[in-house]
Amino acid sequence: MSSQDEQFPAAAPEPAAPSADDGMTWWYRWLCRIAGVIGGVSCAFAGLWNCVTINPLNIAAGVWMMLNAFVLFLCEAPFCCQFIEFANAVSARADRLRSWQKAAFYCGMAVVPVMLSLTLTTLFGNAIAFATGVLYGLSALGKKGDAISYARIHQQQKQMDEEKLTGSLEGQA
Repeated sequence: MSSQDEQFPAAAPEPAAPSADDGMTWWYRWLCRIAGVIGGVSCAFAGLWNCVTINPLNIAAGVWMMLNAFVLFLCEAPFCCQFIEFANAVSARADRLRSWQKAAFYCGMAVVPVMLSLTLTTLFGNAIAFATGVLYGLSALGKKGDAISYARIHQQQKQMDEEKLTGSLEGQA
């Protein structure tokens, strides 16, 4: 064993696959990824179109939109960025994020160009990227409960309300 191996022991590998307890079905995960890729394409074209102007705020919004497209491609479809060495590492890191973190990140990225320059190009160009964040946000809320569980909860609340009401009436008498 060399002295370099003793100084830097091998780190435990981190799981690259998304966690199974995130509550997303396979088809919803693919829907979010496809929406991210379409949002990246939309941001790229609208950002390029937005840069063809003399207004500096429009240019800044267009550059930000192209940056959004790059980040969406990097996180959701790393195979589109094969020429970038760290694409798979960034994608694996993005897959480990929770749904609400992705939602906040994607929605925040999509709002910035609209705040810089409120035009139809920035609105429509960022709409699908924002929708991707909304999809991830909805997945963070979790699955809808069944009717039986809701009926039980409602029944328990009703009983508690009746007990409070009878307790307050007995206290007054």
